[in-house]
Amino acid sequence: MIHYIKGTVAETSAGGVVIENGGIGYEIIMPSLSAACAAPPGREVTVYTAMIVREDGVSLYGFDDRQSLSLFRLLTTVSGIGAKAAVSILSSLTADEIQKAVVFNDPDTLSRAQGVGKKTAQRIVLELRDKIEGMTFESKGITSAVSGGESLTDSVSEAVAALVSLGYSRSEAAEAVAFCGLEDASAEEYIRAALKKISRL
Repeated sequence: MIHYIKGTVAETSAGGVVIENGGIGYEIIMPSLSAACAAPPGREVTVYTAMIVREDGVSLYGFDDRQSLSLFRLLTTVSGIGAKAAVSILSSLTADEIQKAVVFNDPDTLSRAQGVGKKTAQRIVLELRDKIEGMTFESKGITSAVSGGESLTDSVSEAVAALVSLGYSRSEAAEAVAFCGLEDASAEEYIRAALKKISRL
């Protein structure tokens, strides 16, 4: 199994890149947002890979970092999501955006990805919510906003709902409230602090 390939960019296209290493050109399918796809020929890059073996052939899928590779593998565990669909999603949304959308129960953000309808987005959230790890939240009082637990306070819920009504996605609103630096505050205080944080992004 090939974990990663380090070499120089020989060719790039909308669907991937050819990396030369040791006189061999490896054709790798990558998300269009990948930095390697935008690299000029001759640039040295490191691409983390997943090898997919099927009856009709062997394909290498590549990613700029381990987080994206892990997320690709998680996406392909969702019923109805194959390798090509997972790459398409990662071509429309960054790994962070996908992770936050799942954690914050925000299928609307996921449905922005090409080929992902509302039902598919909801299925991604449902099937991956317990699998995605690695996000750290500074505010202990907002932990339930991340996990979707029943202990979510009324003021936090009200603040998130108010931000969503202003046009922010649920994941953007929940993240802003989570990182606004307040705990056990009123809804109005959460909203003001969250809006200030959003304005600085």
